[in-house]
Amino acid sequence: MAFLRAFGSWLPPRRVSNRELAPLVDATPEWILEVSGIEERRYAAETDTVAAIGLLAAQDCLEKAGATAAQLGMILVASGSSDRFCPGPASQIAAGLGLASTPALDIPVSSAGSLIGLALAAQLAPAAGRVLVVGAEIMSRRVSLTPEGKNTAILFGDGAGAALVDAETGFARIADSCLFTDGAAAEVLFLRDGQFHMDGSAVILHASRKMPRAINELLVRNQLAASQVEAFLLHQANLNLIARVAAALKTPAERFFTNIARYGNTSSASLLIAADEWHRGQTAVLSGPLVFSAFGSGLNWGALLALPR
Repeated sequence: MAFLRAFGSWLPPRRVSNRELAPLVDATPEWILEVSGIEERRYAAETDTVAAIGLLAAQDCLEKAGATAAQLGMILVASGSSDRFCPGPASQIAAGLGLASTPALDIPVSSAGSLIGLALAAQLAPAAGRVLVVGAEIMSRRVSLTPEGKNTAILFGDGAGAALVDAETGFARIADSCLFTDGAAAEVLFLRDGQFHMDGSAVILHASRKMPRAINELLVRNQLAASQVEAFLLHQANLNLIARVAAALKTPAERFFTNIARYGNTSSASLLIAADEWHRGQTAVLSGPLVFSAFGSGLNWGALLALPR
């Protein structure tokens, strides 16, 4: 078995509003809000690194769990924006936690990486005991703050999130997951020569079809209806996309937690940042299913189901 025990997150203090960003990309603040649902995003400081902010989220998660780094059996780190590809940030985060031999593996997949990490952690936890999943991104360095880069620059922000998956205890049991890859369509979303490239309309089309299908597959095989889900925690890609997924599932948008208005799209960090903020806001014990879902480069997408203890 595997359980969600705790979440953690870290956001840079610098806020970049639509009003500040709009002149750089030849847009208006109103247009940015209309097409994305974003009001502001966070930008990392020049001295920040993906590994450094990931470490802060990891420490926050362990503190909330009442656990120590020495108790970890494995670390999985998702990032599509790391300044160094190989080794990626996982080994640096492990070292920052004071670990010298605990396996720490990188998942270099933007946007969907933390979902992949959670699904893998659920499979690995029975053997590893406790698996820390981290998503950390500094996407502001991977977009062009120019009129030519407008369609990506308006979306992305920086931040890090983390989750502790435990084989023995937690507030929810990870019951099932499904992951998918379509490499034939990978050219609509990729990182090359340090810059993020995205065909926005194609990504929305793929994601608005594939995410509901993945969620439905998971619900059907676990004999659940969308109406029974207590909360949907999705990658915070675009508010309009989340609305499309809700409509496809014929589920009220209120069931879908969102914080994209304040943080923008933080790629693979967003799912875990959202989960941490959602969890901190809960005043009662979980009483219904949780569904996580994400879509990202690869193309990779999927969903994960967690049930109350």
